[in-house]
Amino acid sequence: MSDTVPSLYRGRFAPSPTGRLHAGSLVAALGSWLLARHHDGTWLVRVDDLDPPREVPGVAQQQLATLAAFGLVSDEPVIWQSKRHDAYADALARLLDDGSAFECRCSRSDLAAVGGIHRTCVASDRTRPPAVRLRVPDGTRIAFHDGLQGEVVQDVDREVGDVVLRRADGYWAYQLAVVVDDAAQGITDIVRGADLLDSTPRQILLQRALGVPTPQYLHLPLIVDAQGEKLSKSMAALPIDDDAPLPALRAAWEVLGQPPGATAGLSTVDAVLQAMTREFRPDRLPKVSSVTFAAAHNKGVAGAV
Repeated sequence: MSDTVPSLYRGRFAPSPTGRLHAGSLVAALGSWLLARHHDGTWLVRVDDLDPPREVPGVAQQQLATLAAFGLVSDEPVIWQSKRHDAYADALARLLDDGSAFECRCSRSDLAAVGGIHRTCVASDRTRPPAVRLRVPDGTRIAFHDGLQGEVVQDVDREVGDVVLRRADGYWAYQLAVVVDDAAQGITDIVRGADLLDSTPRQILLQRALGVPTPQYLHLPLIVDAQGEKLSKSMAALPIDDDAPLPALRAAWEVLGQPPGATAGLSTVDAVLQAMTREFRPDRLPKVSSVTFAAAHNKGVAGAV
């Protein structure tokens, strides 16, 4: 397979149904939507529902309803990862067959002495159900250019180790599912929060192992609270209000570094999004890894969440 992506821009937003969408979610969704529109491309929504123990019943539908209330609707039918087990199994079988992946019975406690970084199997219980890991050779270094954060380099062998693809409890790991689905959907550009920047090198490594294209990446600043905590882990992560989308849309627009006057006087979601599409400039995106919740509060996000 080619290691280059098609020229037609295809982006996506892929929330996990672990809670209602909050201000940080909206910034990531709006940012990815705006970049897709800026490039006359396609914007997709995918539900990353592969971790049942962490999922909240009914939240996935609530997330889709919230996106619709904000005018952010997938250009193609929504994909649910929970319906794609066969695709992940096929990819895993290929990696096992060619030796790129291997079974591992090491527990977290087995790897505690090495900081959780797996370089060789040291399982104390050989009867434990196995996980499956991607083999990361010594000296594996991945470098890529992020569209906002610049040059990123990671020594995957030393900083991450052999990557889990299927967990010991049988659930698919995020890294495998996201790579398989991005390739299947023809995603050319991945726009998401900077909390996932560290995951990108291992995804690139897995893309190479599977022979699928590597998209372009752009990691937006992460919205954090005054203590520097990601909103999904913070009491500040109150859900945004589906019944009053305009204040939150305008706040997210400003957090993305865009001029507040662009939507002045507009009173409908459609009109605001049309204005944002016209006025959006990627070169205004803030080149920082995070924005504090206090700063977002000053821009009105707190009043909208």
